[in-house]
Formats: sequence, structure tokens, C-alpha cells
Amino acid sequence: MIDNVLSLNVLYHGVKVGTLTCSKRRVCIFEYDKEWLANGFSISPLKLPLKSGIFTADYQPFNGNFGVFEDSLPGGYGEYLIKKVLKNNCIDYQSLTPVKKLSLVGNSGLGALCYIPENKVINDSFDGSFDQMQQIINDVLSEKSDAAAGMLFNKSGNSGGARPKCLYTDQDGHWIVKFRHIYDRKDIGEIEYAYNLAARKCGIEVPDFKLFDGKYFGVKRFDILPNGERLHVVTASGLLNEPITPPKMDYNALLQLTGYLTQSPQEVDQQFRRMAFNVFSKNFDDHARNFSFIYNEGHWHLSPAYDLTNDNTLGEHATTVNFNCLPNESDMIFVGKNIKITEKRCKEIIEEVKEGVIGLEKWF
Repeated sequence: MIDNVLSLNVLYHGVKVGTLTCSKRRVCIFEYDKEWLANGFSISPLKLPLKSGIFTADYQPFNGNFGVFEDSLPGGYGEYLIKKVLKNNCIDYQSLTPVKKLSLVGNSGLGALCYIPENKVINDSFDGSFDQMQQIINDVLSEKSDAAAGMLFNKSGNSGGARPKCLYTDQDGHWIVKFRHIYDRKDIGEIEYAYNLAARKCGIEVPDFKLFDGKYFGVKRFDILPNGERLHVVTASGLLNEPITPPKMDYNALLQLTGYLTQSPQEVDQQFRRMAFNVFSKNFDDHARNFSFIYNEGHWHLSPAYDLTNDNTLGEHATTVNFNCLPNESDMIFVGKNIKITEKRCKEIIEEVKEGVIGLEKWF
């Protein structure tokens, strides 16, 4: 079912970026293509700077993979589904090398990177309603049936996160639509909608969003331009080789990364504002894969904020503030001053965010 892929060409808009192989020790090796070195950009500035030579990944934390390519692999819900599909074909997903796993992604992942040759194992489609998809999701997640796992994986676009998702396109553009997990509240879509409204009120850039059928939260994809061009997107996890299990990133590192990549005080301010929002709205699921950066027109920028919601099951922040998982305003100010935001500006942003999150308390 899966060809014995030993090497992949990594492509960006059909142009070869480089070659990815796996050593006998199951560690990835990457080398930029000569033409890309002359005309391209670093796809991961900290770990894969744009220079000739061979790069070897560390085995940890991504089992021999580079963080930027780990971003392309399904996580959470998507990984759960692909494991089921492969198990039904007597294949253990965990036994596959990172290169073989990426061959399953091919050109169907989020962002702009594609991997050739592609091992296309699923072609199932679905034309039903969102309610019908929710029922199918419930059946698969509750272990009632695995029959539709392939279709659900195909519709998910290899997306990560715990919440079930599907890719959807209408006259307004390309969307990621979220569904309830079997342990989620029934109003989980309304909660995320309220959080995104509050985030906008707080001055945080979020993608366009809406509720489909009044209950399924949908967010417009920021990795696709209106003309269909796909953008290169990397998470903080991918850039820093920072795992999310266990989570151990601090906002000090995230703000430093933002300043280094974007070279923009305004974007550092925006990241500080997102930190404050997560603290005051009790968005505890602020792990390293929930912050991303986009490369476009020769520059790195913060992606719009995403996965802004409340999860009462976590109890503390995945990303610490001044190494405190339940931080206070003093922790936030310390972190802000550490990246050269003045104390006065820190306090201004904090007050603006505190004002903007009023009303979210009912979801806590």
C-alpha cells in the first residue's frame, strides 16, 4: 500500500526547494537545491539557514524530523484518523520514517510545501451536510465504526489539534470548519465565535470567521491568498524545534522569536497583546503549534491568531509567562520589558485587553 520511499523532493509552488532523505538511524537529512540557494529563501531560518551543505535533524523532539516538516504532518485528530486507516491495512503508522509519513501528505497539507513522490492512500469524498459529518465523526471517535476514517482524514487536510476539522470551500473562500469532539460541550462552536469577536475587540488580528449552520465554527484559511496561491507557514514549534507534549515554551522565547523573524516592533506588540488575551480569557491551549509565522513577499510576518477558545480541562497555560503557568500582570510586564516594550506600553495593552474580554467570563 505504501511504496518504500527513501527520499523526497520538497517543493514550493512547483519549484524544488531541496531533498529530504532518512538515514539508517531514522534521522532526516536535508539539502537545499542549488537553484533554490540562488533564488529562494530559508524555509526555517533558525534550523535550516539558506546555505549549501547537508543538515541533519536531531532525533528529539520529533523522532528524527525537522520541525518545519513536522508541521506538515497531521497531529491530534488527523493522526488518530491516519493511524486507523493504516491499521486497517496492517500498517503501523508509528513504525514509518518521517520521510514515509510526509509522502502520505504529498501536496494535500496546509501551507505551501509539497512532498514528491506522493503515497496517495485515501481518495474518499463526502458531499453530505455538516450535521451528517458530525454524526460520522462521533461514530469514529466513539469507536463505533472505522469505515469513514479515510474520508474524514481526506477532508481534514492533515490538520492538527484535538478538535475534528474539515476543509470547506464556498463562494466566500477557503475555510477550516470545526466540529465537536465527543467530550466537547455542545456550544463549543459558539464559544470560539465569542472568543474571536472579543479578540478583534482587543486589537488582535484574526482571520475572517463565521458559524456554519449556527453552530459549527469556521475560520478562513490564511495560508491561501484569494488568487489561490499557497503561503509558506511555520509554527513556533516548527521554527524552534519545540514539542507540545510536554509543552515547555515560554512567552519570553516566543516574543524574542517574533522580533527576530519580523524585525517589527509592531508585530512584537501584537504578540504581547495575544499573550495578554490568552491570560485574561483563560485560553490555556496556547502551545507552540498555536502560534505561526508566514513568509510572503520576502518577509516574515505573524500569522493571524487562531485556536482562541476556552478549555476548562487544562487548568494552566501551555506556554508559560516568565516561567509561570498561572501568570499575573507582573509576569507579563517582565516579559514585555525583556523584549524592550516599555512598562507604560505593557500596561496600556493589558488594560485594553482586560476591557475587551469583558463578557467572556460566562464561558470560563
